[in-house]
Amino acid sequence: MRKLSFIAFAGLFVFAGCKEKQKSIDKFDPNAAVSVDITVVEKQSIQKVVEVNGTVISNDFVELRPETNGRVVFLQIPEGKVVSVGTVLVKLNDADLQAQLEKIKVQLELAQTNEQRNKQLLSIKGINQSDYDLSLQQLKSLKADIAYTQSLIDKTIIKAPFTGQLGLRQISVGAYISTSTTVVTLQKTNDLKVDFTVPELYKNLVAVGNKVAIESIGADQSKFEATISAIEPQIITASRNLKVRASVNGKLLPGSYTKVYLTDEDKKAASIMVPSNIIIPDSKTKQIVVVRDGKAKFINIETGYRTQTAVEVTKGLQVGDSVIVAGMLFVKDGSKLKIGKALSNIDITK
Repeated sequence: MRKLSFIAFAGLFVFAGCKEKQKSIDKFDPNAAVSVDITVVEKQSIQKVVEVNGTVISNDFVELRPETNGRVVFLQIPEGKVVSVGTVLVKLNDADLQAQLEKIKVQLELAQTNEQRNKQLLSIKGINQSDYDLSLQQLKSLKADIAYTQSLIDKTIIKAPFTGQLGLRQISVGAYISTSTTVVTLQKTNDLKVDFTVPELYKNLVAVGNKVAIESIGADQSKFEATISAIEPQIITASRNLKVRASVNGKLLPGSYTKVYLTDEDKKAASIMVPSNIIIPDSKTKQIVVVRDGKAKFINIETGYRTQTAVEVTKGLQVGDSVIVAGMLFVKDGSKLKIGKALSNIDITK
């Protein structure tokens, strides 16, 4: 009996709990007003600063390769050192070409003698004109052969095409190299450029002669000033970016990654800025939730300039609109709203 009484008591307890839970469920009203926080849209004066990525490059850079195949017989590459223009760095074996050149020079001496002799005979009518023309043609042909052979010899020598800093040598004396072999790199490290791309939206911020700020990556994070020297005359269709080149003076290594800051120096634009976390991205549009007649209204917007925490709204919002900034997860289009806080003076320009 005692056991049956306990079971009956437990059943009553569970029934009472379920009944209480049912009452709480019955109290849920899907049409109840959703509590949200809002802010009133206003225009703010901001100076637009666009950050893009850049790459440092040398004004002059070359991978030195031979113009002909051959065995290295002379090598003078002081790695990492600055060499002057015209400095001989590599010489290939040219013994066969030198021998051929000497042979042609001997033939040239004989041809010059014959030409001079025939010229004298022609002046006294000792030979006809055709005989003299033949000797003169042979003389000119041998001179052309000498010039051609000398050009082949010149191709066995690699010289510095400009004054610059050498990289690491890739060959040794005695190696047989071809025209595809990179011997060493040479670049000017005191005359640098920075290449970067700018989204088409901000193309008005770049112009030849404009100044931009360059910040290097590293422990020091040094900052430099650069001057835009050239702009690609067309937009890159794959990325819709504009390629820009700027000249910079500073202790930077070619190939370094940098940050480039573009600033609209002329004016501070008055724009509608909203927190970036309240924008709802869609596959085709961007939306934001505003308050209209006490209800939630999802509207499409277009955006422009961005900061770390805010986005410029270029179309869709008007000054004075009330935008929901908190409680959006529980809101759907047409939901009744209960305004909790009306926030103002939100710093969203950083």
